[in-house]
Order: sequence, then structure tokens, then C-alpha cells
Amino acid sequence: MPRPTAAQLAYGSATIVCSTLAMLLLSGTSTGIGVAVIGVAALGLGLLVAMTVPLPRKDRAARAATPRRGTGTDTAARATTAPGTRTQDSGVGAQARR
Repeated sequence: MPRPTAAQLAYGSATIVCSTLAMLLLSGTSTGIGVAVIGVAALGLGLLVAMTVPLPRKDRAARAATPRRGTGTDTAARATTAPGTRTQDSGVGAQARR
């Protein structure tokens, strides 16, 4: 599992602190259970914000460079068809070629 970046830690921590303060002030709760519920909700919100922070550019470029497995039928048809032969397809391009 990759380590969190500085931006993820900063955004998550700031979200936890700000959302906890805002929810405590708006709710006006003074019971222990109410404060605990607000704390858990703030932690969940902070985790959500931290995980949705965009990845650094070098990680995105590395992920984009990795090849994906093709699931289309057209790549399978090209792989099994000998060069110079025609396949029986019914697409718009096939009708234009005929």
C-alpha cells in the first residue's frame, strides 16, 4: 500500500479539525455520545477527503504507461486473421469497403 503524500495528510487533517469544530458548534451537543459520534463522522470525512486528493503527476504517468489488456473482439479478430485476408464484419466501414 503506498504511503500518503504530504497533501493527503494536510487536507485530511484540516478536514477533520474544521469539520469537528463546525459540527460541534452547529449541533450544540454536550453529551459524550454526541461528541463521539461527531468525532467518528469527522474522521470518516477526513479519510474520504485524503483518499480523493489527486495523485502526483509522476504516479499518474507511470500508471498510464502500463499496458492494459484489450477486451474488444476486434483485437482478437486481427490477431487470428492472416494478413491480406478479409473478415466477415457487419460494421459501417465494412459496408463502405464492399
